[in-house]
Amino acid sequence: MPEQPEPGVLPDVADWLRRRSWSAADRPLDRLLAAKRAAGPAGTVSVVLPALDEEPTVGEIVTLIRTELMEHVPLVDELLVVDSGSVDGTAAAAADAGARVVHRDAILPRLPAAPGKGEVLWRSLLASSGAIVCYIDADLREFDPAFVSGIVGPLLTDPAVHLVKAMYDRPFEADGAVVPAGGGRVTELVARPLLNLHWPQLAGFVQPLGGEYAARRSLLERLPFPTGYGVELGLLVDALELVGLDALAQVDVGVRHHRHQDGQALGRMAATIYRTALERLDRTHRLKADADLVRPLLTQYTRTTAGFTPRTHPVPATERPPMITVPEYRDR
Repeated sequence: MPEQPEPGVLPDVADWLRRRSWSAADRPLDRLLAAKRAAGPAGTVSVVLPALDEEPTVGEIVTLIRTELMEHVPLVDELLVVDSGSVDGTAAAAADAGARVVHRDAILPRLPAAPGKGEVLWRSLLASSGAIVCYIDADLREFDPAFVSGIVGPLLTDPAVHLVKAMYDRPFEADGAVVPAGGGRVTELVARPLLNLHWPQLAGFVQPLGGEYAARRSLLERLPFPTGYGVELGLLVDALELVGLDALAQVDVGVRHHRHQDGQALGRMAATIYRTALERLDRTHRLKADADLVRPLLTQYTRTTAGFTPRTHPVPATERPPMITVPEYRDR
C-alpha cells in the first residue's frame, strides 16, 4: 500500500518524491560505468566549475574530481573551470590541479560579457563537449566526489531523466559556531515560497537554488539562461515547462560546506531571484500588473560615520537566449 502523502503536498509531487528522489549510494560507481559504456557518446560527461576568486577551494575540488572520477574511475571525460575575472590565483590553482581553464571572455568574444554566474554557465556550453553537463560551485569545502557521481547517475541510468539537482544539508558555519540547518537562507525566505505559490509542482525540490546539478546538453541548449543569481530558479522553472516534472530528479549527496555571504549580498541575490520569477510569471501571462509597478532597484543601508547611508543596486533581468540559437554553437 503506498504511503499517504503529507497533508498539503500535491499528489503528483508526493508521487514524484517517491520515484524521483534518490541517494548517491543507490547507484554504485560500477553500475554507472557500465551504463556510461552502454550509452556511448550519449554518456560523455563534462564537469564545469564557474569560478570567481576561489583560490582557497578550487584546487582541492579539481584534484578530487580528477583523481577519483577520471583516473581511478573513468566516469568524467572533461573537467573545465571557467574563470569569470578572478584577481587571485584561481586560474593557476585550477590548472595546477589538472583542470582545463578558460576565461569567460574568451568564449564567444564577439558578445561582451554580462556580470553574473548565469553568464558563465551559459558560455560554458560553448567551451564544453559532454552530452551530460555537470555544474559544481567552486567554493565548496570538504568536497565529496559523490556530488558529481550522485547527480550524473540518474542521467546515465535512466533516459527519461533530463535534469538532476543535488540535495543536502546546509549548515551555517561562522566564527566556530555551527547551526545544522541554518544555511540556504535565500532558499527558505524567497525561492521556496515563490515555487510553492506559483510552481507548486516544484515544491518537492529540497535545494532548488543549489549550484550543483547535472543535465543533458540537449535540454540545456534549449533553455534561456538568466545571467545573474536567478539562473538556478530560471532553469528549474523553464525545464519544468519544457520537459515536465517527471524528467526532473534530485539526489541526496550528504552535507554541503561552503563560504557564506553577508546579509546585504543575500538581499541582492534575493531581489534578482524574485525578479527572475516575475519575468517568468509575466511571460506565461500569469502576472497581471502594470510594468511600472516593478521597479528594478534595491536600496540597502550601511551604518557609516554619517549614520545609515543608502546604496542602490540594479536588479538585473538580463537573459541569454537558448544556446542552440547561437550560430557559433550550431556551427562548431
